[in-house]
Amino acid sequence: MTLHNACAQEPHRILVLDDEPLILLDLEFAVEDAGCKPLTALDLVEALAILQTNAISAAILDVSLGKGQTCEQVARKLAARGVPYVLHTGDLDRMDEAVRDLGGTLVPKPTPAAVVVAKALAPLERHPD
Repeated sequence: MTLHNACAQEPHRILVLDDEPLILLDLEFAVEDAGCKPLTALDLVEALAILQTNAISAAILDVSLGKGQTCEQVARKLAARGVPYVLHTGDLDRMDEAVRDLGGTLVPKPTPAAVVVAKALAPLERHPD
């Protein structure tokens, strides 16, 4: 299955959390290009609200969200639901142990948006249910 049609049969909902608007927009377009529905959040509060009201197939999470916040709460909720996610970060050297232990696939910034989305969708291609 190619990236372009990874979500063609039934549009998967992909949570994209990043506090940088341009990166968020780039990832949003890449998710759409893959045939999926992006659900975007610029901060922790928005992401948690999306999780409350939507079934999520996969997620792309920026680790550092500014103001001392991280994606840890969102990642833990996704993990509890068995939802795959990638940690898209430029802060690998500064991540604390709690974030390192989250278990998501690490994707360093900068990585092209299409590559980040492909890594987020890879588990769905292996287990398309």
